[in-house]
Amino acid sequence: MQLAREIVDVLENKKGEDIVLLDIHDISDFADYFVICSGTSDRMLTALADGVIEDVRDQHHFRGRVEGEPHDGWLLVDFGDVILHLFSPDRRDYYRLEELWSRGKLLLRLQ
Repeated sequence: MQLAREIVDVLENKKGEDIVLLDIHDISDFADYFVICSGTSDRMLTALADGVIEDVRDQHHFRGRVEGEPHDGWLLVDFGDVILHLFSPDRRDYYRLEELWSRGKLLLRLQ
């Protein structure tokens, strides 16, 4: 939970939008938490991902694995037990990840 909360703090400091923290450990065997956040541009998505990756590396000496490209509107950063999803607003509306994982427990929503 500490890592997920730190990721949320970094996203908030970097001006990420509509940040959601979901506890999925009861319904998933591959991760415990999803952090979902929107960014308004490719550049912002990159900055959000880079900021989180740098913080986790510095604080926990752990590297996240990145999937996706900012121009596609969805970046996934896998930190093992915590998976960060960074979306453009239109891709987030399209994929509706919160709805798909609605059986998870909503721990935090920052708008």
